[in-house]
Amino acid sequence: MNGRLLSLFATILLGLALGACAAPPADTAAAPSDPAPAPVAGDPLQLDYSCKVDADCVVKNVGNCCGYFPACVNKDTQPDPEAVQARCAESGMASVCGFREIQACACVQNRCEAVGQSTAPLQ
Repeated sequence: MNGRLLSLFATILLGLALGACAAPPADTAAAPSDPAPAPVAGDPLQLDYSCKVDADCVVKNVGNCCGYFPACVNKDTQPDPEAVQARCAESGMASVCGFREIQACACVQNRCEAVGQSTAPLQ
């Protein structure tokens, strides 16, 4: 249970750090019924976490402001850790350094999530 909470916390931190770097939407007056925009191909900040089965999920280096940061993402997503670091440098952002090794990924409610994380100290 503790590892799962840590995984959730790490995912939230990554989302907050990446969200803080994202540009505001061009049209803030969009109607609430508009569908959510699809991830922009090639944008390193728009990672695909969607899945239907466990095999859709893999561990990839998605990067953060410190450098290497593994996460469970869709097998077809193409993260660009160097672009993430460049965006961090441009905006003066910093991240919590360190990560837990991810032993496996699973599809949980159509989202790739880490399971079986190591309890070893942060690396």
